[in-house]
Amino acid sequence: VSQQVLEQVLSELQPLCTSEQQFLQEFFCLSCDSMELQDGIPWVRTQAGVPSPLIPDLSHDLVWFLRPEEATTQLLSEIFSCLEPELRAFLDVCNKVHPLGCLQVLVTLSDSVFGTWGPCSAPPSSFLHTLLGNVLLLAKSNSNKCIGTLCKEMEEAKPASRMRGGILPCVSRFQELVALSEEVFQTSQRRRELDRAQLRLASSVFSSISSLSSANLKVNTDMVMMENFHHIHNFLCQRNIPCLEGKKREAKQRSREHMEKYITTYVGQPLESLKHFFEGVKARLAQGVKEEEVSFQLAYSKQELRKVIEKYPGKEVKRALETFYRTIHKHLSPEGNLLPVVWQAMEQGFIQQYREFEELIQRCYAGAGIALDFTMTDLLSYFNSITMSN
Repeated sequence: VSQQVLEQVLSELQPLCTSEQQFLQEFFCLSCDSMELQDGIPWVRTQAGVPSPLIPDLSHDLVWFLRPEEATTQLLSEIFSCLEPELRAFLDVCNKVHPLGCLQVLVTLSDSVFGTWGPCSAPPSSFLHTLLGNVLLLAKSNSNKCIGTLCKEMEEAKPASRMRGGILPCVSRFQELVALSEEVFQTSQRRRELDRAQLRLASSVFSSISSLSSANLKVNTDMVMMENFHHIHNFLCQRNIPCLEGKKREAKQRSREHMEKYITTYVGQPLESLKHFFEGVKARLAQGVKEEEVSFQLAYSKQELRKVIEKYPGKEVKRALETFYRTIHKHLSPEGNLLPVVWQAMEQGFIQQYREFEELIQRCYAGAGIALDFTMTDLLSYFNSITMSN
């Protein structure tokens, strides 16, 4: 509404100021063609061709101007002395009635000053054009302050103490602001200021998400960060905003990185004892112990390996995976719709871990007749069963 009112005000000011300027130039002969200077005083030629001092009873301040356009500006400034203060006050009102009122004002003034309104724009050499140019500088300053405040709010936003994951308020706020700004600028041909604002907002929301690494959340931090970066990536894909293409790619990369961290952290939980056992085996190999000698290490003997394997019969592995599926489901929010993606990635990580265990058994315990209680086929059936049942 404020944008429409401002447009109406400017459209009504344009003919008023233009006609007044034309009247002054014609009535006081303030055109360059009709004026000449004598001893620094403006003179005009009468119809008889005789030079005559320009309006000797004009204010003394005006008489000593050397150029006719300056005399016109002086007169218009006195006539419309309240115009600029009133416009500035109106801009303050517009800024307060809308979350991005400063951008609405900026668009409207830019369109008027730079001539994208067609016949309703202020003529480039007019008094109104100069005045609106001054007010436009204020609008740009107000816009920068507004965006700066919004960015600071997002960067300093703290997650709720009882937060259990999901889309962060700063991410929802970012989406709201981008959608509003696109709506404001949809008819404007000048996006430079908008692009700057959106890039600042995007950088701030990325910074806010990254700061979660030091927050005391009740859920896995990598999962929350992964989900929020994924949410931003999907939003930017839908919006297709050229200036945010780099941020869209960054969001995708950051989401992938945090999902990999989450999987790396949790993939070993269903087979935790086996994971620790084979980490010890790999450490011995890294220290230079030969593969065929690993089984002679007391903590990594064949007997110890059999004891660990006995803890994980097929039924227990499936039960552990079912529990783990519920944990992932609890970590993720419904609006993210990421459960299938994360579960599939977890399956791939689990399969890779299984193959690594099998390889180490073949390398370090060859001929001992030792094998895991479940096969690759069993493992795939466990995952498939859990996926189908949920």
